[in-house]
Amino acid sequence: MKLEDVATKFEALGNPTRLKIYRALVRAGEAGTPVGRLQERLKIAPSTLSHHLRTLIAAGLIRQEREATTLNCHANYDVMRSLMGYMVAECCADTVELKETKTAA
Repeated sequence: MKLEDVATKFEALGNPTRLKIYRALVRAGEAGTPVGRLQERLKIAPSTLSHHLRTLIAAGLIRQEREATTLNCHANYDVMRSLMGYMVAECCADTVELKETKTAA
């Protein structure tokens, strides 16, 4: 995952309302959540919810699927895992370099 892609995803999650929406969808599992239930549960105005959902969709963090008359939202777990993997891969990377420097001295 490229740095610019990671930054875009974290920027989308940097808004408290979007983070709350994303967290609710992650908690919902693979089945996802209908937009109406999401709005009801999180107490977000429909136009505001729509705006935030568009941002999360554009960042690739969620997807929507229409099932008959219901619009369901789903967390994109592959993207979530990639994003977290990107951060975990960098965990403590500089401490190895510091240890090698101290050992060589």
